[in-house]
Amino acid sequence: QHALNSGVRHYHVAPILCQRAKVAMSHFEPNEYINYEKLEKNISIVRKRLDRPLTLSEKIVYGHLDDPAKQEIERGKTYLRLRPDRVAMQDATAQMAMLQFISSGLPKVAVPSTIHCDHLIEAQSGGEKDLQRAKDINQEVYNFLSTAGAKYGVGFWKPGSGIIHQIILENYSYPGVMLIGTDSHTPNGGGLGGICIGVGGADAVDVMAGIPWELKCPKVIGVKLTGKLSGWTSPKDVILKVAGILTVKGGTGAIIEYHGPGVDSISCTGMATICNMGAEIGATTSIFPYNERMKKYLGKTGRADIAALADEFKQHLVPDSGCQYDQVIEINLSELKPHINGPFTPDLAHPVSDIGAVAEKEGWPVDIRVGLIGSCTNSSYEDMGRSAAVAKQALAHGLKCKSKFTITPGSEQIRATIERDGYAKILREVGGLVLANACGPCIGQWDRKDIKKGEKNTIVTSYNRNFTGRNDANPETHAFVTSPEIVTALSIAGTLKFNPETDYLTAADGKKFKLEAPDADELPKLEFDPGQDTYQYPPKDGSGQHVDVSPTSQRLQLLEPFDKWDGKDLEDMLILIKVKGKCTTDHISAAGPWLKFRGHLDNISNNLLIGAINIENGKANSVRNALTQEFGPVPDTARYYKKMGVKWAVIGDENYGEGSSREHAALEPRHLGGRVIITKSFARIHETNLKKQGLLPLTFADPADYNKIHPVDKLSIVGLKDFAPGKPLKCIIKHPNGSQETIMLNHTFNESQIEWFQAGSALNRMKELQQKSS
Repeated sequence: QHALNSGVRHYHVAPILCQRAKVAMSHFEPNEYINYEKLEKNISIVRKRLDRPLTLSEKIVYGHLDDPAKQEIERGKTYLRLRPDRVAMQDATAQMAMLQFISSGLPKVAVPSTIHCDHLIEAQSGGEKDLQRAKDINQEVYNFLSTAGAKYGVGFWKPGSGIIHQIILENYSYPGVMLIGTDSHTPNGGGLGGICIGVGGADAVDVMAGIPWELKCPKVIGVKLTGKLSGWTSPKDVILKVAGILTVKGGTGAIIEYHGPGVDSISCTGMATICNMGAEIGATTSIFPYNERMKKYLGKTGRADIAALADEFKQHLVPDSGCQYDQVIEINLSELKPHINGPFTPDLAHPVSDIGAVAEKEGWPVDIRVGLIGSCTNSSYEDMGRSAAVAKQALAHGLKCKSKFTITPGSEQIRATIERDGYAKILREVGGLVLANACGPCIGQWDRKDIKKGEKNTIVTSYNRNFTGRNDANPETHAFVTSPEIVTALSIAGTLKFNPETDYLTAADGKKFKLEAPDADELPKLEFDPGQDTYQYPPKDGSGQHVDVSPTSQRLQLLEPFDKWDGKDLEDMLILIKVKGKCTTDHISAAGPWLKFRGHLDNISNNLLIGAINIENGKANSVRNALTQEFGPVPDTARYYKKMGVKWAVIGDENYGEGSSREHAALEPRHLGGRVIITKSFARIHETNLKKQGLLPLTFADPADYNKIHPVDKLSIVGLKDFAPGKPLKCIIKHPNGSQETIMLNHTFNESQIEWFQAGSALNRMKELQQKSS
């Protein structure tokens, strides 16, 4: 102000503004700066065009438009061309992403990017042993990712660093950032006010290649929070409640934007938990407005400079007064009760007080075999503290867990800090086993020994996803999702029939006692203990770095371009499988033991659709070969069709491809000769992944037409020569008796996505454009 009054603004204020702008995105990239000025400029342009108040998510999304002055903007309809700030990849998806980037021929990534080794560590006997075993088994893959990162300018977080989403929250997310990550739970970063979106590897390659990234303009669902969290109710209960309201597809095509006075009663890591599990309702992402809880977390994680800068631009990091949402849900946190969701789907919501009776009525096992806390969803310092507070009470009365009990720290920083502050000791004493800083059982990386496959049993977790066989590959495991403190209490009691709010436990001396609601610090009183240094900086010049992929490797395989469209309609396609009911990416491309083949397209294609239920016989991995009339595994049948030069299609049900971002679920059918996936509806990420790989994801104009197609029919897609945005395609169904009928199929392709199909894949199209440019 003094400079303005004295008329020397040119010499004094401009340098101050310049200095203010130069705040690094991360300690690990000191020369990559936060650009709130650009965000502010873009928002101003769009605000004038739309002439209305903007939601927070609109501000950040439109603030990253490639061309804010000309971009057509209509929620739920138009495709936006965006310029994200950074990319993050976990090791299972990074393999294919980096293989695609190598195929692009580009020398270096255009935006800050990181690789995080968290998916390939199997839970078996405990943290240190499991980590060393993973390093030995996966040495080839880790070496590939490390050298590829070094060559192409990508930061590399070594195995043992922790789970990608916790590391992003601790180091990379910030208010107003747009980050895309090759994992469906990337929205975790919304807990720090960022637009963080899960995508497939091909989308990540777009951003790393420096070309605009396309996203269908999201609708915005507002969740207004009133009241205040207290007692046994936790942030996890907010999203468990929302999942029960919206179901697994209710958020598709929308951003969930939390707002209202209740927001301030939730910690930053609690907000991250809520955003993380928004993936289970199909949301594009979720976000909270910038507030003091975020500021406090930024300060404690060594980023007070970012918080100070965010304070100056706060008007762009909160929603405008009077902004309009496409749908509004209101939740009174003061009335919200602890919830537990499941089994077999994350949207089957029950109050904890009811679950015992519901389980007995439904015939679900009430005895809990294992309780598991941690994961990318719930492994914060506060989560561990609240669980330890419950465990400490049990220990004081001479009790330990009746169920087996495991703890997964979210990051090396969390592990080191809970060891220092005594939480880990308490959790071990109550019967817990501390696992490696990795995904572990949450994604099926669990060498479970306490039951046999096919044995009916119940587990409770603080994870995010509980699809059939998800955690241990046992279809009879009834998995329930709840908060870490409820998992701990139920593990101590050993039964779903225990309600910690009202029920009593029997102490070692025979006396009855009731657990008190846990209380714990949201952040450590001391600074976080960073633990071991597990980060590898990319060199300034990686051009001399060699990336080794052996031609005989069973884990890694360089990619060959997919074939271009031949300009003709797709005629007389066979139906590989008509899927009955839920078909997630776990069903299409299983995880668990298959994770080791994520860098080898041909090998991992041997798991194609092995979990999907065939409507013809009600079985998994058993389909009729239309050429031989014999039943056999799905991948074998697909390979036979490919060998014989026959194109094939898949018929799916509702929300096909929900769950993980894994693009292998799109790469595999393309690799094995698939051309079309026809469903009642798609999950967002999977639909995009299919388009990126040159497949045709189509939906029935009339969902009832699903019943008109039979596994023995042949299909022809007509009208591809006139393929255009918004124009339906015809499907001619040829029945074995010689009769035919025609149905209409819808699609969501825009012009550039049609070019992906015509070129054979988005990567092929990128190469074509590069060749024309050069």
